[in-house]
Amino acid sequence: METPKNVTGEHETDIDTGSDVVGLLTEHALGHLFSAALRTAASCRIADHLASAPRTPQDLAHLTDTDAGHLRRVLRYLATRGIFREDEAGAFHLTPVANALRTDIPYSQHALVLMLTDETFQRTSAGLEETVRKAGPSYERIFGKPFFAHLATDPGLRQLFDDGMSALSAPVDEVVAEAYPFPERGTVVDVGGGRGGLLRSILRRHPALTGVLLDQAPAVSRHVLGDDELKDRWRAESGDFFAGVPEGGDIYVLKHVLHDWPDDACLRILRNCRAAMAPGARLLIVDSVLPAGNDPHLGKVLDVAMAAIVDGKERTEEEFTRLLGEAGLTVTRVLPTRAFPSVMEAVAA
Repeated sequence: METPKNVTGEHETDIDTGSDVVGLLTEHALGHLFSAALRTAASCRIADHLASAPRTPQDLAHLTDTDAGHLRRVLRYLATRGIFREDEAGAFHLTPVANALRTDIPYSQHALVLMLTDETFQRTSAGLEETVRKAGPSYERIFGKPFFAHLATDPGLRQLFDDGMSALSAPVDEVVAEAYPFPERGTVVDVGGGRGGLLRSILRRHPALTGVLLDQAPAVSRHVLGDDELKDRWRAESGDFFAGVPEGGDIYVLKHVLHDWPDDACLRILRNCRAAMAPGARLLIVDSVLPAGNDPHLGKVLDVAMAAIVDGKERTEEEFTRLLGEAGLTVTRVLPTRAFPSVMEAVAA
């Protein structure tokens, strides 16, 4: 039998059984269990029950109608990743990460975790090999139609998606509103803006700005722009950004939109924005800008998810620049933020 070569291919060697390689690969291969454990904790609202004080598995089991022994095993596993902490007496505490699973705090990520660990996305991820082999999303094969078409026919999934994306977006909205120097006056058009979280953050910071929210009717109907301080400063339009966008805006924003689509679809969206922009207007793209190298980056995780779900992709700065150029737009600057996306500014070429 041929002895396997090591990863460098420089010489032949057996796997070092005293190293962490086997254990590391085993843990990674069981990554789906971590997602399941995280979903279990979120579904049982463990973080809510720990908000006032640490509790034992017995206490938590009584509150959540679960089995104490099995619940402890799940929480002990999560604690190895910094989600909850078990003390010497066997009680579990919140950690900063676990605290984000509470449902009663600003910027709660509870809805995001329930969305990302839903069976819909778990099954799609399990089909990733087919995505790689056939260069197309596994979602459509599994569920019979493309993701966004499926959303249009499934109100429950639509609400799960909107709530999850709102949870993901809320902390980013404040960061983007802070990071970009918006003008004091003018109109901001949030294209594909969901429930309007980013537009709300921008308008709150700039009292003389007005705004337009464009998205499909189910998202717009559940907008978050009803604050008294925003009264008479915005309007919502139900529509399709592939068909057109509201004209005459001074700032157009595409936040977490382009990563959902392949290049040809992105060009349609960008050209519609370019055609609608007032003279001197700017377009802001809020998305991950993929860095070079092997360092971890959330954009690299989302990139694989986009491939499996919607045939979209995250992009490098060079890829964005080329795409925008084809749409008649020129990148003027890229601003990093305190969150994972950057803000890319473009103007008419």
